[in-house]
Amino acid sequence: MENITELTVHELQEKLANKELTITEITQAYVDRINEKEKDVKAFITPLTEEAIAQAKEVQAKVESGEIKGEFAGIPIGIKDNLCTKGVKTTCASKMLENFVSPYSATVVEKLNDESIISLGKLNMDEFAMGSSTENSHFEKTRNPWNLNKVPGGSSGGSAAAVAANLVPWALGSDTGGSIRQPASLCGVVGLKPTYGLVSRYGLVAFASSLDQIGPITKDVKDAAMLLNLIAGHDEKDTTSVDAEKKDYVQALKNDVKGLKIAVPKEFFGEGINAEVKASLEKAIEKYKELGAEVEEVSLDIAKYALATYYIIACAEASSNLGRFDGIRYGYRAPEAKDLKEIFKKSRSEGFGPEVKRRIILGTYVLSSGYYDAYYKKAQQARTLVMKEFNKVFENYDVILTPTSPVTAFDIGSKSENPLEMYLADICTVSVNIAGLPGISIPCGVDSEGLPIGMQLIGNKFQEEKILNAAYTYEQATKFREKYKPEFKGGAN
Repeated sequence: MENITELTVHELQEKLANKELTITEITQAYVDRINEKEKDVKAFITPLTEEAIAQAKEVQAKVESGEIKGEFAGIPIGIKDNLCTKGVKTTCASKMLENFVSPYSATVVEKLNDESIISLGKLNMDEFAMGSSTENSHFEKTRNPWNLNKVPGGSSGGSAAAVAANLVPWALGSDTGGSIRQPASLCGVVGLKPTYGLVSRYGLVAFASSLDQIGPITKDVKDAAMLLNLIAGHDEKDTTSVDAEKKDYVQALKNDVKGLKIAVPKEFFGEGINAEVKASLEKAIEKYKELGAEVEEVSLDIAKYALATYYIIACAEASSNLGRFDGIRYGYRAPEAKDLKEIFKKSRSEGFGPEVKRRIILGTYVLSSGYYDAYYKKAQQARTLVMKEFNKVFENYDVILTPTSPVTAFDIGSKSENPLEMYLADICTVSVNIAGLPGISIPCGVDSEGLPIGMQLIGNKFQEEKILNAAYTYEQATKFREKYKPEFKGGAN
């Protein structure tokens, strides 16, 4: 029999329905896989393997007695460690929250619990979701399963690496400037960032509230559509949650792109993009033409503003959101402090890592009097320009196609000394968050080192079904998962 952990979620469901597998067998297979490979990949902060096996037995019994009937009952999942989980540590990969146990669960986690989905644990990330390589975690540096000396991307690197290494069948991540799509690209899996407001952010530890969005990281597009079905929907606890009509995203997967109008912005294929990434995307464009889509080059002249706009807005919101970690209310408190001022100062300087401090300082600066108009206000005006540019393209096209990342996975440690170079890793993805649009990354080939290359498809607001179908049709025609598998090359250095 094929390896259980290599199956997609829809394949697992089929085997459960046909009584070829039990919930306990599936969960045990994943626990065995975690025990075998986690030491190499380091994807988890808090594994819940024993709890998962106990829960699997319980769910199995309830399914057999007819008490539970859901189609997702007993399917395991991994959860990024910035999503609150009641009774389980939620650390955001920070010393600041090292021992924080959330008293409640995020809305998306509640939705999974309602379906009797089993959590295999909390996954590693860049501290407070700030980073593009998962090297900024207080606990571990996660490694890329395709080559263990490479980064998995970030900030949802633990989620992407866990799915790629078959440690979990699917996972939840969060995306503030590409944090689902970029690691999905570097790890050769599917990552979907939904439209801002489609999925509740209640219980997601805030980094930049006007940009953050929770979404799925999966083995294939159908799984992404299924997980989006589960987590999308209005939530009264989140004031930015949109009361949109409920859609079935799986129904949108038609495997047909005839007449679909795809825009390819030439600015995303200019300098800075790796030649092999570019060649792979050009091949993908040809494939879309073969499949009957209409592909045209357009100008989307936002790349030069997008990164600066993103980092000003994101850091400003982060400095405000992270003000609550003061050593008083909850989280880390410096043991040596003598008075209130020292508690604030020492708790924050000892509790936060260097990248988080860098962004708080930058954010506080751009919000300070005298600089607010020069930076923050300007960034908000540039944000409006970015939205308008996208709207202009969507007047004539259904989908925009770009690289997800300008490069493939880079060596661990190669960019950590140069924050600006690291920030450029997000150049292709940040504009999607600035405009609140949906974007998906799917694998479209590998480079000469055997590392995955990702293609990004961007849709207009609440048009997830268009990008999902475009991604699905391409995936069915190219069969990436059948041709390539992570090799776990290299080793811990």
